[in-house]
Parts: sequence; C-alpha cells; structure tokens
Amino acid sequence: MTKAGDSIEHHVPYEDLRQWIEQADRLGELRRVSDATWEEDIGLATELLQHDEKAPTALFDKIPGMDPGYRVLVNFFGGTRMNMTLGFPTHLSKFELSRAFMEVYRERVANPLPHQVVTGGPVTENVLTGDQVDLLKFPTPLWHEADGGRYIGTGSFNVTRDPDSGWINAGTYRVMVHDKNSVGFYISPGKHGRVHRDVYMARNEPMPVCVVIGGDPLLFLMTSTEIPQGVCEFDVAGAVRGKPMQVVRGQFTGLPFPANAEIVLEGFVQPGNVRPEGPFGEWTGYYGSDIRDEPVLDVKAIYHRNDPIILGCPPQRPPEEQSRYRAVMRSALLWDQVSNAGVPDVQAVWTHECGGSRMFTAISIKQRYAGHAKQAGLIASQCRVGAYAGKFVVVVDEDIDVTNLDDVMWAVSTRCDPASSIDIVRNTWSTPLDPSVTPAQRDAGDFTNSRAIIDACRPFAWRHEFPRVNMPTPEVARKAWEKFSYLLK
Repeated sequence: MTKAGDSIEHHVPYEDLRQWIEQADRLGELRRVSDATWEEDIGLATELLQHDEKAPTALFDKIPGMDPGYRVLVNFFGGTRMNMTLGFPTHLSKFELSRAFMEVYRERVANPLPHQVVTGGPVTENVLTGDQVDLLKFPTPLWHEADGGRYIGTGSFNVTRDPDSGWINAGTYRVMVHDKNSVGFYISPGKHGRVHRDVYMARNEPMPVCVVIGGDPLLFLMTSTEIPQGVCEFDVAGAVRGKPMQVVRGQFTGLPFPANAEIVLEGFVQPGNVRPEGPFGEWTGYYGSDIRDEPVLDVKAIYHRNDPIILGCPPQRPPEEQSRYRAVMRSALLWDQVSNAGVPDVQAVWTHECGGSRMFTAISIKQRYAGHAKQAGLIASQCRVGAYAGKFVVVVDEDIDVTNLDDVMWAVSTRCDPASSIDIVRNTWSTPLDPSVTPAQRDAGDFTNSRAIIDACRPFAWRHEFPRVNMPTPEVARKAWEKFSYLLK
C-alpha cells in the first residue's frame, strides 16, 4: 500500500475482472440479472444504467440461447466503485479522485514495471483453433438499435507491435463480429494502433493482432488513456498496481496478452482484406461514421476462461460511463501535461462529461502575467491529451470551480468579451467520428476541425478594477453552513 498526494492511501484491491466483481459486490453496487437477451435486453439495460453515475454495475447471466456461465458485465465505472477501480478510498469526490490519480500516475508512468511472460494462466483454460474457432458462441449484445452489427469489443483493447522497434501497444478500438472466425475493427487516424496498422499495410505485410475482451478494469483504463508513445500500457498498469503484469504469448502471433483475461482473439490482418464495418453509436452521441470498408482480423485462435465474461463499455450520448472515466483520468493527465509544458500556477483542470470528456475543457489558473490565460488555453488544446477531437477550451480564474458547468459558464458570460476574448485555431486533429466534419471534408479525407480558446478570466490589465463578485467570503459561507445547513435536509 502506498501514499498518494496528501497521505491518501493507494491500493488496487483486485488483479482480474472476477476479483473486481467481488469488490463491487462488497460495496453493494453489483446487480445480477438473469434471462436478459443479447438481441435487445442487455443493450436496453446498459443504456439506462450508463446515464446514471450512481447506478450499479450489472452482471448478466443465463442469457437465452447461450451456454450457461457465459456472461456480460456492464457499467463498471460509477458509484463509489470508480474509486475502488483506481485504488483509492471511496469517500473521495470525482475531482479529488482525479487529483489523487494524477499524483500516482505521474510517478508510475516515469517508472514502468516490465510485464512478465509466463507459460499459462486462467485465459488458457480453453484454447480453440482451426474449426473450433467460433465467435458466435459468445453472448455479444446488439448495443444500440441502429448498430450495423454485434460489437464484441467495447470494453476491450487491441494488442499490436511496432514492426520496427518491437514496441507493444494496447489501445481501445471498437471490434465488430463479422462471422464465426472474423471481426472488423475501426481505429481513428493518428492513434497508436492505427500508426502500426498503416505501416504493415504500406509494406504489404500481415499485421498480428490480439483482442483482449474482459481484461481487468484498471488495465482497460490504461489502454483508454494517452500513454506516451513507445511505452507499453501493460507496464504502466503494472506500475500503478505495484507488481508486474503476467502475460502469455499467443501461439500464432507471439504477441503478449494478460494471463488472467477472460477472452482473447488472436489473428492477422491481411493487406487488402476489408469488409463493411459499422455504423456504430459512438461517444459523441452520434453515428459519426457510417458503413465503410475497414480491415478484417482473421481469428486463428480464441483463448478463454471457463464461464467467460465479456466486459461491455459501449458508448452512448454523453454524459455516460465513458465520459465519466475519461473525465477523471484525462483531467489528471491534461493538468500534468499543461504544467509540464511550463504553464505556471495551474489550479485545476476538468474535461467535461457533457462533451464526451474531449470536446469541452475548463482550466483554472492564478493569473501571473499578461497572456497567461491564452498560453494555458493554447497548450491545453494542442498537447497530446487535449489535441484529439477537442472543440472548446475555457480558461478561468482560480475562484471558479472547473467541475461545475454552471460556474464555468457564468465566468464565460460575465468575464469574456466575445469580440476580443475568443481565439480560433484551425486545421487541428479531429476524427471521422466528429459529426461536425462536413461531407466535403469527409470526401477529401480531411478529418480536421477548429478550436475555440475562450479567455474567461478577469482581463489581466484591469483585473483589480473588475467588479466584486456577489458571493460571501469563504469564512462567511462557512458560518452560514454551520448555522443553517439543517434547512437543506
């Protein structure tokens, strides 16, 4: 057990998805559901659960038409279990959790623990090859009614290898079932897995891939995070947990994958082998990319535990589960990157859930010099964590609670002059999932957008003359709470 920040204990109390389920059950936040169909029921229930940050996690069992014991878990990041998932006390607020995570992550990402190769583990309890390969045996839900197929990969990650350096990357990309032995997967341009794939395809070489379905939640979150290029997510997750992650190597690709994963698909993407993929309801809240040809993974082997569990994390219209975990983690990483870029006196950062925790960011600073606010906004919009698919960065003074959207928009409404306080940066990194990318841009393969940098701080040159805020001082507010808080109960 280690300390984080101001003596906050940090300890990850689980090593795989099943131990995580036990911990969630102890917190009283697990619900077991029987006889829900993969065709409709699981998707309907997931939509309902993910939009309520206090809703429980749900484990679906006895799924009609499926073998007994084949299960689906959804809505893992919510309630107090989100603190448990990251290894922190359950009483921390989401902002305190983000801050505590930043302290641990900053130290551990600089000192990754190399993963350890072992000869076997729970995931090798069942190894299916040749004619035994059958993806249709798993209860993959139809997550959204307008989806173009069943997506087995939502709470999953793809393991790839850089063909030159040997760097192992693990990244989260959607994975659609085509038939019993093939899947398609979409990767947005610029992502590490896409960079690897483009190199293989340019060389006309088959690309080895492993898709991990039902990894432990901490590892899934690391693969959903902007880990520095050249660093393996397995090694960062091991460092955060405090012990090296154990992996086994696939018998066809040699790629490593967690020894305690629930399900792993192993195979190759052959150059030129594409099939229609999509549409899929995405994290923006839209079907941002329609049906299009995407590479196909021919599955050579399936590894799975007895009574395997699919970890489902399908995106919905935000705010929802993905925006919740992104807000906690990306806010911490963005704060760290902006500060490391030399911006002084950053007080807080929050990547707001309403924008999918990518498209609307608030950052507070203690102004030190003219141009400080613009510097903070520009760097926040273009550093690694903030660059992909952003739209708005609002910079506010230190008296504004960046996690409170009403507070942030009050600052925009009262401290921002639209003609002089908003800067537009054009041709920035976006994604085909961005619904505001025009049809003409799509036809040209131009997946860029613009960024609005909004200075909602008191104007630096006359900040001391800015009207006084109509709010009590902290001392008076505390006195009001002590005397009259009973009126709110």
